[in-house]
Amino acid sequence: MSKRMMAIILSAVMLSVLTAGCSGKGGKQEGANGGGTDSQKPISFSWLVYDRPEGKVKNDWEIFKEIEAKTGVKVDWQVVSQEGLTEKRQIMIATNTVTDFSQPTNQEARENGPENVFLNLNDYLDIAPNLKKFYETYPEAKAVATGADGGIYDVPVLEGDPAGKGFNYIWMARKDLMDKYNLKAPTNINEFYQFLKDLKAKEPDSYPLSFNTPVTADTGMYTVFGKIFTGITGFFNQSPTEDKYEFAPYNSGYKDALVFMNKLYTEQLLDPEFYLLTPDQWEERFLKGKSSVTYYWKAEVNPTIDKAKQAGTPDYDLDALPEFAADGVKTYQFSRPVVGSVGRAISAKVKDKERAVKFLDYLVSEEGTNYLSLGIEGKSYTLEDGKPVYMKEFGASPYVPLRRDFGVWYDNISLNNALARQTWERGLDDKSKAINSSYEKFIIPAPKALVKTTEELDLEKSKLTPLTKFLEQKITEFVTGKTPITDANYQQFLDQLKKLGSDELLEMYNTAYKRTYGSK
Repeated sequence: MSKRMMAIILSAVMLSVLTAGCSGKGGKQEGANGGGTDSQKPISFSWLVYDRPEGKVKNDWEIFKEIEAKTGVKVDWQVVSQEGLTEKRQIMIATNTVTDFSQPTNQEARENGPENVFLNLNDYLDIAPNLKKFYETYPEAKAVATGADGGIYDVPVLEGDPAGKGFNYIWMARKDLMDKYNLKAPTNINEFYQFLKDLKAKEPDSYPLSFNTPVTADTGMYTVFGKIFTGITGFFNQSPTEDKYEFAPYNSGYKDALVFMNKLYTEQLLDPEFYLLTPDQWEERFLKGKSSVTYYWKAEVNPTIDKAKQAGTPDYDLDALPEFAADGVKTYQFSRPVVGSVGRAISAKVKDKERAVKFLDYLVSEEGTNYLSLGIEGKSYTLEDGKPVYMKEFGASPYVPLRRDFGVWYDNISLNNALARQTWERGLDDKSKAINSSYEKFIIPAPKALVKTTEELDLEKSKLTPLTKFLEQKITEFVTGKTPITDANYQQFLDQLKKLGSDELLEMYNTAYKRTYGSK
């Protein structure tokens, strides 16, 4: 047993002694059990949250005054630190002392709901028309919220638009340098290589290409070039062209990806410390001209330009490069997932179950969603051509005043981040809108979340971490030349991956996918 789990269990025992029955008393009721005029009588529900860096949780946020006036419900925020949120939630789940409202992972909800930790929302859909409509509209949300007993135990947070067009990442490069040296944006892998060569020739003291760490993250180098040469995002993922999961290193193009990355490293086109850089070190080098091309969050274009100018580079400018892929590989980027990995759940011990469900139903309604994701018209957003746009005075990062001053788009509170992002992007400057437009043709819907059995989760826990660790280590050896990329060495690499469980994991992902959603 790990020290962390021991600590959680010990803390759980102590917490259960100190707070036994706390959750059951969280719904302080005045009046009968929901329905009729009693449904508007004052009641309060406890709700677990954490303080965001943009601003702390407030009891006087206007949106919740409006919500209380409409529903009779006052929220009793139970605030913890961001660092302590996960452990606090896990302890509460382990001791069945969760607050009336909380945000577990969908997995935590569906696993612990049948153990009478979270309320089975399926039993209340006859009094919750908005919840019923939500699950009908988003069958993926229903799938990931459904426990082994058939109960529905949370409302998953929406992250992406149903059309599957919202996205996060772009190739970005120093536009001021491109203009200075008359360089055109590359459109394929060969042009990209030449683009880096030209930048190196013009800026010999720089390493044109750099990536933020970790190398296996969504914007990490191994993820990015793996997709370019195999079409698979990450190591295990759904194929963009076939209805199945694949393991990128099994694709014949993966060896080509290693050769290409090694070439960039050898020719000093890639930062030689790419696998060691902290995020702060990476940003410093990118701001100061030590590198000029990267793959990163699109939302960071304008903030990065501002930082560079403030740091003494007045002509600093960035622009997007198009997505590209090796010959024969689909050029694409997965959209944001429509359904997120966490959701809103109600304690099974909440005092007034019907009022709690009706309150959650209100928050899922159009009016409730607008309060949590948009705020108050005329104060946090306006309507332009009938569509919401955040106040222009909020600037390029509207989420700061929205979260700080209104409680809008706030983690563990908002249920529809997709609406918030759409509203934000509707008010972007022309440059950002042009970037979004240029990437539209590359974006395809993200894979749906898998619902795994206990046995599948155990297999993943036991196999995936050591497999990923080996992949990171061995790929780094290939890229840096420590291990030559020969047919024999690559076969040994594949053989070791199989010994570590790559076949078992691949079979498990495909089995879980087919069981959850069937085949096309």
